[in-house]
Amino acid sequence: MITQCPIRPGCKYIYKFTIIDQEGTLWWHAHVSFLRATVYGALIIRPRDGHSYPFPMPYKEVPILLGEWWNTNVFDVEKLAVATGAAPNLSIAYTINGWPGDLYPCSENQMYKLKLLQGRTYLLRIINAALNHELFFKIANHKLTVVSIDARYTEPYVTNVVVTAPGQTVDVLLTADQPVGSYYMAATAYASADGVLFDNTTTRGVLAYDGAPSSTTPLMPVLPDFNDTPTAHKFYSNLTGLVGGPHWEPVPLKVDHEMLVTIGLGLEPCPANTSCKGPKLSASMNNVSFVRPTSLSMLQAFFFNVNGVYTTDFPAKPTIEFDYTNASINNNIPMLFAPKGTKVTKVKFNSTVEIIFQNTAILGVENHPMHLHGFDFHVLAQGFGNYNPATDRKKHNFINPQMRNTIAVPAGGWAVTRFTANNPGVWVLHCHLDMHLPLGLATAFVVENGPTPETTLPPPPVDLPQC
Repeated sequence: MITQCPIRPGCKYIYKFTIIDQEGTLWWHAHVSFLRATVYGALIIRPRDGHSYPFPMPYKEVPILLGEWWNTNVFDVEKLAVATGAAPNLSIAYTINGWPGDLYPCSENQMYKLKLLQGRTYLLRIINAALNHELFFKIANHKLTVVSIDARYTEPYVTNVVVTAPGQTVDVLLTADQPVGSYYMAATAYASADGVLFDNTTTRGVLAYDGAPSSTTPLMPVLPDFNDTPTAHKFYSNLTGLVGGPHWEPVPLKVDHEMLVTIGLGLEPCPANTSCKGPKLSASMNNVSFVRPTSLSMLQAFFFNVNGVYTTDFPAKPTIEFDYTNASINNNIPMLFAPKGTKVTKVKFNSTVEIIFQNTAILGVENHPMHLHGFDFHVLAQGFGNYNPATDRKKHNFINPQMRNTIAVPAGGWAVTRFTANNPGVWVLHCHLDMHLPLGLATAFVVENGPTPETTLPPPPVDLPQC
């Protein structure tokens, strides 16, 4: 309901788009309800003919899609959560390229298998397509070299564990440099919220070197603890951009629109005459809990200049300042309830926007992956506690910051991002934990049209096409 209405049952919708200054691993997915739990796929953009990767050519490229599985209709999972006001039922498995793996009774003899030739280097294109969980990913006895994130090249970063939030992609080089044998690849949850239930299972596939006996028991990697925030933060914060590499963009130094945006959970009263018991879960940004339009997409409203669909008064800073990461805020009951609204930020074409994301301790601290449609942004800095301009601005990286489209804002912490609004339209900014999106953890940017001569728009039809 932001850039388009849902595709109606039995209908089709054709997307046409031009790839400009992008290469790497992206993905596509459904954006209605929990449907993206199974409706998704890889979108791989390779260098143009005559151009090469900024790293040695791999022997083979392999997509690794990490997913999440329910033994029920995922639409009903969200519907029940919305009706009762509770958290959605947990998934029962994670998957690697569609397979849960041999630790689950439903697939104990089935898992994803990748054949390797000793001495060869492979490019693994890892995509976290899970609905509600950040994931640790590891391969027994093998190092991984990160070379790209969210289709943006990085300085090579060697690690033995990858951390991905939903919506993120990580490209790594894997060299088959171990003795001939079999080695498990495995993924399990990084769950940063204290005391909150999560899917505490592990999916795994197997890397089998050519010539390894089929009877060989694969080696299993030692995975981090589910709440290992130091390991997650080390990975997320040590990635840097490849200056001078393909499609590198320097950091814009002049900021036109500064924003400090608090993100977190909250509560809302139950509607009358429903099965909801007690306050419902909610979520907000700058004390505004986002409400999606119901009859017209926001892009249609922008294009046809239709009033009443959204307002352009999203606050650029918290309407109430408080000690954001102090748990005592939960004793202030009114602070737990954010008003509802469809509020957006309107910016001029080609302006520079800086967003400082600040997690809060309302209902507990948690890592939130924040995803911006339509743009990539530089990640200038990340840290814990409350963002302090006097000291934390000195930590900003203006030389080689990572670029991406989804930032995992540290639990009980903050992240500084900056982007150039050079893509006209209406673009949603939302948490990519799908359990939080219907709760209201979202807003949007309306980017005005560029300096090209505007054609005369047709007058809006008497009856605009409804969704």
